[in-house]
Amino acid sequence: MISFIRGRVINKGLNYAIIETHDIGYQVFAGETLLNELRLDAEIELYTFHQVKEDASDLYGFRSLEDLELFELLLTVSGVGPKSAMGVLSIASATDIKETIVRGDALLLTKVAGIGKKTAERLVLELKNKIMRSGAGTVTLTSAATSGGDELDALMALGYSLSEARSALNLIDQSLTDSGERVKAALKQMRLK
Repeated sequence: MISFIRGRVINKGLNYAIIETHDIGYQVFAGETLLNELRLDAEIELYTFHQVKEDASDLYGFRSLEDLELFELLLTVSGVGPKSAMGVLSIASATDIKETIVRGDALLLTKVAGIGKKTAERLVLELKNKIMRSGAGTVTLTSAATSGGDELDALMALGYSLSEARSALNLIDQSLTDSGERVKAALKQMRLK
């Protein structure tokens, strides 16, 4: 089982990079975010998931163990394959995705190609307790995360990322309870940056 690779990026494709290590080139599938970070001829270290099937042997690469662990957790859900799991990791950070699942919000997951409403709801249902029990300690529900997803969804509909929206909501006065007022205050915070 190949679980880690260190080498030089010699080529990049639409959904993979070729990493040369000791005169051997490994095709490593990766998410869009990671592929955008990789530069040709740059040295790289990746954690990998090695999937061996009857007709293929594929490597999937990740920057951190947290990303790899979330990928493996996503694969435990029926109907979610490596492409869909990679898609999930491309829409937000592992921490943001975990918070979304723990919050019970399936909307973000439906933005991934190949994941419909039912699959997204199944992901939330099956993974919520696993993430909470995992003791990973990386999921700390902030006030923005526990206050419901309406404000996050509104800010994301305006083009902000989940992490930007969450950060802005954490900076506003927590005594505000009206969703509309919270969104306005968060927008003001983002304009100040």
